[in-house]
Amino acid sequence: RGRAPSRDTRLRHRSRSRPTRIEVSRPILRWMPEVRLDKWLQVARAFKTRSQATRACSLGRVRVNGAVAKPHRHLAVGDRVEVERRDRLLVLEVVELRDRPLPKAEAARLFVDHSPPPPEPDPLARLLRRPPARRERGAGRPTKKDRRTLDRLRPK
Repeated sequence: RGRAPSRDTRLRHRSRSRPTRIEVSRPILRWMPEVRLDKWLQVARAFKTRSQATRACSLGRVRVNGAVAKPHRHLAVGDRVEVERRDRLLVLEVVELRDRPLPKAEAARLFVDHSPPPPEPDPLARLLRRPPARRERGAGRPTKKDRRTLDRLRPK
């Protein structure tokens, strides 16, 4: 009569006559917090609100490890998050997972920024953003004050 092998060991038979015990290491399960992508983006201050982060994910502007990610995706430490914002690309590597808002100084510890430098401002684009010409005061539609002055000058 022999003892039954414990949970950590398994029997492997080299020959029919002599069984040999081999230690099998069990996987160590550590509790890792699960944080949704949209929550982490808001806590890391990539977006001001969670709804903005959710919308960006839904529109395909957020990638995790090269694949388009939905807002409910769970992040892990070491994931690479790429966010397209206007004309800039943010590349963030997840260092810490948090789902509660932090002060701005502490939020910077949640990631390592691998973003390329911002593009040089285009002088032509800057000129196109400005209004085409300044309107002289009094030109165009009269103000309420101008209308009252005109009403006083007109005969009744």
